[in-house]
Amino acid sequence: MKLLCISPGYWPAFQYGGPIVSVHNLNKTLIKAGIDVTVYATNAGLNGTVQVNREVTVDGLKVIYFDFLKYFEFVGSTGWQLSLSLNNALKKNLKSFDLVHIHAVWNYPSGAAAHYCRKYDKPYMITPRGMLYPYTLGKMGWKKLPYFKLITKRDLRSASAIHYTTEDELEKCHSYLGLRNKAVVVPNGIDISEFTSLPSPDILKARYPALSNKKVILFLGRISWKKGLDVLVKAFASVKKRRDDVHLLIAGNDEGGYVKKVRKWLKDEGISKDATFTGLLEGSAKLEAFAGSDLFVLPSYSENFGMAVIEAMACGLPVIISDQVGIYREVINAEAGVVISPDATELAKALANMLDDPDNNIKFKENSRKLVSERFTWDKISGQMMQIYESMIRSKAS
Repeated sequence: MKLLCISPGYWPAFQYGGPIVSVHNLNKTLIKAGIDVTVYATNAGLNGTVQVNREVTVDGLKVIYFDFLKYFEFVGSTGWQLSLSLNNALKKNLKSFDLVHIHAVWNYPSGAAAHYCRKYDKPYMITPRGMLYPYTLGKMGWKKLPYFKLITKRDLRSASAIHYTTEDELEKCHSYLGLRNKAVVVPNGIDISEFTSLPSPDILKARYPALSNKKVILFLGRISWKKGLDVLVKAFASVKKRRDDVHLLIAGNDEGGYVKKVRKWLKDEGISKDATFTGLLEGSAKLEAFAGSDLFVLPSYSENFGMAVIEAMACGLPVIISDQVGIYREVINAEAGVVISPDATELAKALANMLDDPDNNIKFKENSRKLVSERFTWDKISGQMMQIYESMIRSKAS
């Protein structure tokens, strides 16, 4: 089976969040299962660090990073990503693949790939990666509505399947957009072996002395408007009033200068000294953050999955997430953490309960590790995805 993966950005452009990691890890798992995978992506976030417009090998994968022109900033931090070189490659080579998996929407690579799939009668699947949630669309819908009507709507409706990473994303997006074609749910995953041997908690405290002798509340993710950091700051300020042994650790890449807003909120609450910003953490530094923290919080307004949540659970870290994080139902059903609405009062109460009753957290740690090992490992996920690919090819042939 020859699979073409289309992604507007690709590994190691970590600044664009969880999808960069999950798409790459899925592809690595697929080649281990015997699928011939080629990746077409732009060099977004990697300017000068990768060779462009030629095939390179990345972790055993054939990858071509195409250069692009930066237009239409409203589409995202890298614009529309108009790439003539990618277009030419699709026009020349797409017919040689058995199927195409398109990750993300609202960008030129995705639209061009869907166009050539229709032209050459190739089955394709689109994974929207949370970009079609009503909440997200509502934030900039007036800008994207014409694009949706002209391009994205047809791309979605003509797809052999739409892949969602949670039941929550399926329920909130598929019928809302009037889609009637096949919908599948396959979660993101992790390599559980990467989380079995964690570094000492002392490493984090040594790197950030302000954390010494403190209960560390960790936020890890892109620092952007949809992550609920306004809720987190207010809730943390409330907790801080009743106990002095807490510290907020904010780890992640700044998106659109949003860090300035978060710093102002902290200053307005008088708790600037009680929060530490680390910037983007990856690899061993990210594991050190998980190992040295006492609990993990993600109070997002919209989140199709929540890669950082399953990573935190794999580390045995108690989690508090909002009911707008895609995997919230799985967390509730497994009793693997606490789920709240993105509300400062609710979050403050949940934080206080976790901090005041550490014995109860033992249950969360055990259940969360079990949930991850049973549901979110790549060996299980790759099998599900391969069955879907095979079904797409059979349906197109019949």
